[in-house]
Amino acid sequence: MSQISVYFFGRLTDITGSSRLQMPLANDTDALQQQLLQRFPLLQQATYIITVNRIIISQCTPLHAQAEVALLPPFSGG
Repeated sequence: MSQISVYFFGRLTDITGSSRLQMPLANDTDALQQQLLQRFPLLQQATYIITVNRIIISQCTPLHAQAEVALLPPFSGG
């Protein structure tokens, strides 16, 4: 079965209990988000952006085997 890597940062690691998960390949980012929300309902309350292979996406994006998906919470710097 094909897998994808899902990375979590900041507060999202507290919600998921991990900074990285291997998950079964989902057809697209919308389907992946639904899987993640079922597994981690508190993600529903979190604010984050999604990257696929280090590119920020703003709409549903197809996923392929070995894709790297990251959920990034808001961050600030100085």
